[in-house]
Amino acid sequence: MIHPNAIVETSAIGKDTRIWAFVHILPGAVIGADCNLCDHVFIENDVIIGDRVTIKSGVQIWDGITVEDDVFIGPNATFTNDPFPRSKQFLAHYPRTTLHQGASIGANATILPGLSIGQYAMIGAGTVVTKNVPPFAIVVGNPARIIGYADTEQSAAPLAEKTPAAATQDVGVNGVQLYHFPVIEDLRGSLTFAEINNNLPFIPHRFFMTFNVPSKEIRGEHAHRACHQFLVCVKGSCAVVVDDGHHRAEITLDRPHLGLHIPPLIWATEYKYSPDAVLLVFASDIYKEEDYLRDYNDFLQEVENQ
Repeated sequence: MIHPNAIVETSAIGKDTRIWAFVHILPGAVIGADCNLCDHVFIENDVIIGDRVTIKSGVQIWDGITVEDDVFIGPNATFTNDPFPRSKQFLAHYPRTTLHQGASIGANATILPGLSIGQYAMIGAGTVVTKNVPPFAIVVGNPARIIGYADTEQSAAPLAEKTPAAATQDVGVNGVQLYHFPVIEDLRGSLTFAEINNNLPFIPHRFFMTFNVPSKEIRGEHAHRACHQFLVCVKGSCAVVVDDGHHRAEITLDRPHLGLHIPPLIWATEYKYSPDAVLLVFASDIYKEEDYLRDYNDFLQEVENQ
C-alpha cells in the first residue's frame, strides 16, 4: 500500500509493506516486506531496510544506514552519517550504521554515525548513543549507559545468607551454577574456603582481578570456546549476565562466599560495579586469544554448531 501523497522513487519494496502520506524514498533504497513507514519519513539512497520494520513519523534514514529485520524506530529518532559535517561538503563513503535484528530505538533518540546497535537492544527515549550498543542491552541517558539487559531473568534468590556447608544452585542458563561456600565466624572475624577436587569445578591455571571499575562501565562481553571461569566478588558487588544463546540470567555477586561457575560457550557480561568492587576470576587455562569469542553472532554460530 502506497499512499497517494507519498513520493516513492524505488521499486525495491517487499510484499505487504505500507507507506503512508508524505513519505519520500529515494531511488537507491531497498525496503523489505511487511514494513510500516509512517507519515513524514524520509529515506535516502544507500539504505537497506529489512522485513517487518516499523518506522514512526518524523524519522530520516540517511545514506550508510542498514536496518535489519524486526527493528522498531520511534517517532523523531535522529540518525547521523557524517562525524564532521560541513555545508556543501560530501563524503565519498559514509560510515556504516547498523541496527541489528529486533532492536528498538525510542522516540527522540540520537544515534551517532558508524555505530552498531546490537540485536534486540533497547534504546530509551531521548538517549544519545555515542558508541556501539551490545546485543540485548538497555541504554538510557546522554551519553548512553547500560542499565540492564532485555529478556533477561533475574537469578533465583541465594539459598541463604550463610551456609554451614558448600552448596550449588542452578541459575537457568546451561551449565552455569552459583556456588555457596561455608562461612566460619568467631571473635577474630569470618572465613570462607573451597577445595580443588571437592567443591571447585576445575583446577585453575591463572587468575586475574578487576577493580576500580567505574559503575557505568561494562566488562566481559565475550565467551570462551574451551576455558572455564569462576568468579568471586571478594569485596563490594557487581552483576553478571550469562547467556547460553537461548536463555539469559542476571546474578548479583555481593558476598565473598558466593562464586559463579561459567563454563565454555556462555556469553558473560559484568556490570553494575560498586565503587569498592574487587572481582576475582579463576580460569582453567592460560590466556589464549584464539579461545575468545568476541562477536555475539560468532558466538551464536558456535553454539549452533555444537
